[in-house]
Amino acid sequence: MVTGAAGMLGQDLIAAAGASGHEVAAFSHVELDITDASAVELAVHRAQPHTVVNCAAWTDVDGAESAAAVALSVNRDGAGNVARAAAAHGAWAIHISTDYVFDGQKRAPYLESDIAAPLSSYGRSKLAGERAVAEAAPDAHSIVRSSWLFGAGGRCFPKTILKLAAERDELTVVDDQIGCPTFTGHLAGGLLSLAEREPLGIVHLAGTGQCSWFELAVEICSTASLRCEIVPGRTVDLGRPAPRPAYSVLATERGEEVPRLPDWRQGLADFLQAGVPS
Repeated sequence: MVTGAAGMLGQDLIAAAGASGHEVAAFSHVELDITDASAVELAVHRAQPHTVVNCAAWTDVDGAESAAAVALSVNRDGAGNVARAAAAHGAWAIHISTDYVFDGQKRAPYLESDIAAPLSSYGRSKLAGERAVAEAAPDAHSIVRSSWLFGAGGRCFPKTILKLAAERDELTVVDDQIGCPTFTGHLAGGLLSLAEREPLGIVHLAGTGQCSWFELAVEICSTASLRCEIVPGRTVDLGRPAPRPAYSVLATERGEEVPRLPDWRQGLADFLQAGVPS
């Protein structure tokens, strides 16, 4: 069972699950509001799934600064509702979280055991969701932290760069945020692999390697053969409402329990090769 089925990751997960022969009960936000505990319980009761993957989330990082209560209702309360209903019906929950639960002070990849200290309202709501899931289904959950998602099924950084680079001769992109760009097509396969194993608690699962937004933009233009000059900029000059971690690279200490995703450059190549809807 997949919640948030109309989102970027949800679409790729459903496609990957179907291609692997899994039966999928898919629910978009219109079909299932995860903040409605009764509706979630009924949906899980009817679907009787083995695993529930919660891809539903409030993802507007800047918007969460002025709508903290709404972000919490989805990312904390909704996440808890999904995990609780799954546990009540003998299923286990895979919950999608984020690198933004970290403050970015490290200069080595964050591991599952590192202390979370989010900078933003969005990050705090996602950390609260992790705790709600762990409390609601203590023995039957995997919390999957990933990073800088992009895919064909929704708004994302590569799509924005492709559009703007086709229209302009020069773009300024920040080079003081470092993370792990993750293609949702690859992440979907990793989630399926996790769904076929036992619950693991907190797991880091992101594209291999690291780069800045600037380096990612340069790679996008190079791979797409766009003649746009990318100029490095600073986060502080953007004036964004929500602070971002300067460094949020993820790695795992879980060994072979956790699948490895391809390098972020391969993810970008696969994303572009598949064709990018507008």
